[in-house]
Amino acid sequence: MDYLSRIKKPIESDLDDFNGMFDDAMSHPDGLLSQALAHIRRRAGKRMRPMLIMLMARNYGRVTAVTQNAALGLELLHTASLVHDDVVDESGERRGQASVNATYNNQVAVLVGDYLLSTALLRVACTQNITIVEYLSELGRTLASGEILQLSNIQNQEISEDVYYQVIKQKTAALFEACCAMGALSAGAGGDEIEAAKTFGRNLGIIFQIRDDIFDYYDSAEIGKPTGNDMAEGKLTLPVIHAVNSSSEQTIRELAKKVKNRTVTPDEIDVLVDYTKANGGIEYAERRMNDFRREAQAFIDGHVADGDIRDALSAYLEYVIERKK
Repeated sequence: MDYLSRIKKPIESDLDDFNGMFDDAMSHPDGLLSQALAHIRRRAGKRMRPMLIMLMARNYGRVTAVTQNAALGLELLHTASLVHDDVVDESGERRGQASVNATYNNQVAVLVGDYLLSTALLRVACTQNITIVEYLSELGRTLASGEILQLSNIQNQEISEDVYYQVIKQKTAALFEACCAMGALSAGAGGDEIEAAKTFGRNLGIIFQIRDDIFDYYDSAEIGKPTGNDMAEGKLTLPVIHAVNSSSEQTIRELAKKVKNRTVTPDEIDVLVDYTKANGGIEYAERRMNDFRREAQAFIDGHVADGDIRDALSAYLEYVIERKK
């Protein structure tokens, strides 16, 4: 059985219910908004974050209407953030299809993102749980502050692993952390249980982002997308940060600064990518990923009693580490 089948096994009917709710929330009778929402629906992802919410609810109790509305609110907020990110990044593609801003324009994309954000807040209000509403609202603030920190870090000449973790903890890790907190809370978990679940989610999110960052050092024939895209956007990720900070070669450090200054050329990016791969950057990132993996596995070993849920969460952790895209 593959990873995704194992993840879905304990929550298949819950996931079917969620997908129906999501499609309803992503529908509208009016022309242009209807078209834009349908465009987004067609690129539906694997539902990794809603599945995590449901699994965490199952771990501490059961999936309820509160769980489903929390999951829907989070997925809509996440979708809104991606629509807005594509505008900020001037991205023309998302998950293999044209982005909303490329298909329509920036104005439409910003307004569609705003519509989705408002719908997300409406759905978490349906939980009638003020703490879940607070979690989602705080998540929106954290994601925005993480984006701003990342933009400001591009201008910062320091090449810092600490800042790298600050950014991803406010972006990807915050999403996974909120999933686990909201799922546990929706099932009636206590304070200590919620904190343990949040730590598990944060570790999952850090692993997810490090794996994403490693993809940027390989072409599509090997693992992921065309190489060097992050550097072309002015971003230095964990592999190159480690390689540069471990190097005594001034020319390599100067190239890294050119990335931050947005003056680096494609050929210079190729030099940095090759240097990173040849000087332990990928291996270091994988070691750090496995450090967080051990912490995440400790939660599964110590806080998950049900065998099906334990297997699903173990498969989730393995999928995040082993995925190829």
